[in-house]
Amino acid sequence: MDTVLYERKDSIFYIHLNRPDKYNALNKEMLTDLLDVVGQAEKTDDQVVILTGKGKAFSAGGDMAMLGEFADKAYYEEVMGMIGQIIRKLYMMPKIVISAVHGSAAGLGLSLALTADYVVAGQESKLGMLFIGIGLAPDGGGHFWLRERIGTQRAKQFIWSKELVQGPEAKAMGLIDVLAEEDTLAEASRLAEQILASPIQSMLQTKAIYHQNNVETLNEYLQAEQKAQWTLRNTEDHQEGVQAFIDKRKPVFKGK
Repeated sequence: MDTVLYERKDSIFYIHLNRPDKYNALNKEMLTDLLDVVGQAEKTDDQVVILTGKGKAFSAGGDMAMLGEFADKAYYEEVMGMIGQIIRKLYMMPKIVISAVHGSAAGLGLSLALTADYVVAGQESKLGMLFIGIGLAPDGGGHFWLRERIGTQRAKQFIWSKELVQGPEAKAMGLIDVLAEEDTLAEASRLAEQILASPIQSMLQTKAIYHQNNVETLNEYLQAEQKAQWTLRNTEDHQEGVQAFIDKRKPVFKGK
């Protein structure tokens, strides 16, 4: 299970995305490992989970190589199903979840970060959905998270703009909760310690009340995103976006 590492310390369960050479881009192997580790975190008596990434980034999003394998619908549905399971488990986790974002959190990587109860990000972190750059729409519940945090109107424009915001701007717009002065993981650990010194059962009851009320809405977003991605992957604009990425050039979209 090399692509996702974990450790437990003082009632905190740390999950480390571990493809640093690929900026923690999420492929099928990594998603499989992450689903397993999140399942292990559920079963422990640890009360806080911290999700972070090894190397220079939290996660650059879905692995572009994986997109090439999505022509097989069964494979596509298997991967999207795993993404949905991970997202729901983190959202409904009976623990406080913190994401510690450094470097980039883009696309599916940003959706993953936003599942947390607290998002801690560094000054130089860069957050964006960026799906539109390859003619796709957000997945991993991205529409749901952005609506919850910044409202529908701002969310639409953020998704459409290919906007990549750094820590201070992300904090100002409500995309993150804590702006770390230095090391994000250290800041997230300090926050976890404060939470552990609080009446955490009270906090978890509040989380449960909100999330149980919203989980069906999240499921509807996940299902709609899966359907939308399958439709969009067959468009000319998506093919052009992927080819332009490979060629390292600006895409020429035609609205088809």
